[in-house]
Amino acid sequence: MKLAISISGNKLDSPFDPRFGRAAAFCLVDSETGEWTAHENPALSASGGAGVQAAQFIAKLGAQAVVSGAYGPNAFDTLTPAGIAMYLAPTGETLSAAEVLALFKADKLSQAPAATHAGHHGAAH
Repeated sequence: MKLAISISGNKLDSPFDPRFGRAAAFCLVDSETGEWTAHENPALSASGGAGVQAAQFIAKLGAQAVVSGAYGPNAFDTLTPAGIAMYLAPTGETLSAAEVLALFKADKLSQAPAATHAGHHGAAH
């Protein structure tokens, strides 16, 4: 499965970034082969709609699932019809993308059944 993990660097051992739309990058990992590539998030500096733009980018990368720390309503409503499963990683601890991948493979991450917050509507944070 192709899994996108929100990160703040450009490697598999980069720190996990709990922000979805404003993550610096996404690590796209094949959970079966372990092959990965890092992709800068084009929505990082968007004035608004970062969640939607990031979701569209993830879909273009061919991801079947994504792991982040939170999903706003617009991101959720963009990822859901694209058939991309959304998983939540723990946000209270410092993890690398590789550690998040290990949690995913061990089936220790829960899926987001709905948006996790009301959204920021273009507000910088």
